[in-house]
Amino acid sequence: MVIFKRYLKFNVVLILAIAFLVTGCKSTKSVIASGEASDKLSVKQVVKQHQKSEADFKTLQAKVRIDIVEGDKAQGLTFNFRMEKDKIIWLSAPLGLARMMITPDSVRFYNKQDNEYFDGNYQLLSDFVGVELDFLKVQNILLGQAIFNLQDQPHKVEVNENSYALQPKNQNALLELFYIINPSHFKMDSLQLFQQLEKRILQVDYTSYQKVDYEVLPQNINIIAVEDTDEVKVELEFKSITLNQELRFPFKIPKGYKEIQIR
Repeated sequence: MVIFKRYLKFNVVLILAIAFLVTGCKSTKSVIASGEASDKLSVKQVVKQHQKSEADFKTLQAKVRIDIVEGDKAQGLTFNFRMEKDKIIWLSAPLGLARMMITPDSVRFYNKQDNEYFDGNYQLLSDFVGVELDFLKVQNILLGQAIFNLQDQPHKVEVNENSYALQPKNQNALLELFYIINPSHFKMDSLQLFQQLEKRILQVDYTSYQKVDYEVLPQNINIIAVEDTDEVKVELEFKSITLNQELRFPFKIPKGYKEIQIR
């Protein structure tokens, strides 16, 4: 959280890594959660349905409105968002004043207002959320999917307020993890991470989804990150989604910019 405060000027961009659309597409429809959770569904069936719910596309383009509240400070901005699935996540502020590009190997961004840039790995983002992140984890958070492979360890499930509450059968003492799965489309209603010893909480709530070309994608995501008594709230609204178009991902750090050193 200290790192996050230090770079408050960039936090609208950085929050993407924990961290998708104007409904201009006629093919975009809000998804109404009308399913009913059943206690007869096994863990294996819930996991299978969740994995089947993963959106299948090559590229995604959208606008994302990001609003952040940290203490008495609040700010918001709308970004252009582009993704080539499994390869690139790209954000650009209006007029290109700030730009970010995430790939499986690197996290890079620059800010023209302060003539600064960052060119590094996922450690900055991992420090913020308290979990070792990589590209696929970031992508899964943005798409409403589980951040860890659900096949890697046994899980248990129970019905809680008409959702499937999924958790590892043997919770890690240092990191408790919960997935709340929607019974209608089997994507996440909520991701909850608790680190009791470090007094850290990360909660990602998916308050609405939308259907675009038969794919179910997040429409509104609310994030709460807590460390001890510090709290950051983030609201994301994804608009104007189009899928599978040819996209460019322009990114070039301007000459003469100062590199941000993170220790």
